Amino acid sequence: MIGVDAVRTRLLRHRRSTKAKAVVTGAGSGIGRAFAVELARRGGHVLCADIDPERAAQTVAEIVAHGGRAEAVTCDVADRSQVEQLAARARDVFGGPPTLVINNAGVGIGGRPVGAIGADDWEWALGINLWGVVYGCEAFAPMLREANRGGIINVASAAGFAAAPAMGPYNVSKAGVMSLSETLAAELSGTGVAVTVLCPTFVKTNVARDGRITAGARGLADRLMAWTGTTPESVAASTLDANDLGRLYVVPQLDANVVWHLKRHFPSQYAWGAGLLGRVLPVSSE
Repeated sequence: MIGVDAVRTRLLRHRRSTKAKAVVTGAGSGIGRAFAVELARRGGHVLCADIDPERAAQTVAEIVAHGGRAEAVTCDVADRSQVEQLAARARDVFGGPPTLVINNAGVGIGGRPVGAIGADDWEWALGINLWGVVYGCEAFAPMLREANRGGIINVASAAGFAAAPAMGPYNVSKAGVMSLSETLAAELSGTGVAVTVLCPTFVKTNVARDGRITAGARGLADRLMAWTGTTPESVAASTLDANDLGRLYVVPQLDANVVWHLKRHFPSQYAWGAGLLGRVLPVSSE
């Protein structure tokens, strides 16, 4: 008798993440780099897009050093024209539409309550975290729909449903990515295109260090990262498998799953508890 794991392995071997023609934004570090490297390991050809050309080139060098295929491209996902140029570049590189698009680029922001954040920080965070994914879906979804095959993975966060205090712009941007992904999944149902949204808690990346986060919030994030953080490599691999299997949501960690269920079954009590934690923890200190 063939075991469940063996059947799953055979199924995944013939799915879209194997030998994919893939576009990954934010591929210069963290989860984006892990996606790009894992896709190359699975025999894929990867277009590694990042706002930082040196980081994108480093990811490509790592892939090529292990015998994979990849190209680097500079792209600011908050600029619609650059995302449209990325889509055109993908057609040129792959000789047609990609088979997998991963809208991953994002930034961290937190530590101040609504009313003390400022328009500049709101616009910066939403421009990258939300509009970057919107532009990516607008540019690539028609290509995949026309081809009637492939996958779209949007990287959100458990923050999109956890709604922790002092994280307004980040929460709003990631909730928007979740809603966009749910909408796109409905629109593409019945086609050969699968949509997956990734909602992790803490993943061991530099997003907190590179973002606009107060000292208090960064210190708390660092401690939680050390206690509960998982590796970007494990998150990338499990998310690709989930997209292969047609799963919409990936909530990869225990703490994220606990919050997911608490929020849905006890919404008022959850909000009270989150507010209490927000008042106790010193996240707003500079």
